Amino acid sequence: MNQTLTKRKKLKLESDSGWGYAFIAVALIAFSLFTAYPVINAFIISLQKYGPLGSTFVGMDNFVNSFSDELFWKALKNTLVYTLLTVPFNILLSFLISILIIPFKKKTQTIFKALYYLPAVASGVALSVVWLWIFDPLKSGIANKLVSFLGIENQNWLGSSATAMFSLVLMSWLSSHGTAIIIYIAALLAIDNSYYEAAEIDGASFLQKLWFIVVPFLKPTTLFLLVTGVIGSFQVFQNAYLMTGGGPDHATTMVGLLIFNNAFTYFEFGEAAAQSLVLAAIIGFISFLQFKFIGKDVEY
Repeated sequence: MNQTLTKRKKLKLESDSGWGYAFIAVALIAFSLFTAYPVINAFIISLQKYGPLGSTFVGMDNFVNSFSDELFWKALKNTLVYTLLTVPFNILLSFLISILIIPFKKKTQTIFKALYYLPAVASGVALSVVWLWIFDPLKSGIANKLVSFLGIENQNWLGSSATAMFSLVLMSWLSSHGTAIIIYIAALLAIDNSYYEAAEIDGASFLQKLWFIVVPFLKPTTLFLLVTGVIGSFQVFQNAYLMTGGGPDHATTMVGLLIFNNAFTYFEFGEAAAQSLVLAAIIGFISFLQFKFIGKDVEY
């Protein structure tokens, strides 16, 4: 009798396990085809002088060439500067906007969320065209019209090394908050009102409730936005490609744009693959540091 029950339990367990593997099979196949295979293939290509008619094994030469290339280090520096200037400010601004939206009624919140999220739905190319119009170097450009009120002369925003990077940063500041705002509002709505009521009984001010209740509760959300924001900014390509092409004098050449140019302009596929792996390692290391030092007391 006991043996029969044991066999039945074993068969049921095996059946459940089989269904479990069946349900995740699609995700595993998709991961293998679109993530694991490209990464493995990129590593193989990085060890070769890759060409359409044949490839030659060159070992670590592509990595050595990348690390000895001044443009690669300049692109890394540009990417790091862009990340430091955009990610923290965007998170802070998204948080402040979410705090301002949350007191409104649900319908009004929905209107604001839709307005802020609209740029994320719109085509990146269309947005870049609009910003090219804003940064028009002529007097008709909106940016030049605005600075003229301050007594500043016309600026060649995208054509000058002094202002090109700032122009891309300003574009990010003013057009990339929709997703973060929606996530922050969802997190704010999840905070139990009893915490605010207890704080009010103790005579806490608005700033005290914000610092001792809202900020701690939103720490997991902030960490998520910080990690994904850094990953996204290190992979930035579209803005630099469409707005400046990496110029002038490579002042806005990001690592993603450099990899693209090496692969599809100069056909140095091996070097591009090596640089993409280096970029992936840098992103992974920074993400590890973020989780280690910022996320050590975060509960999920």
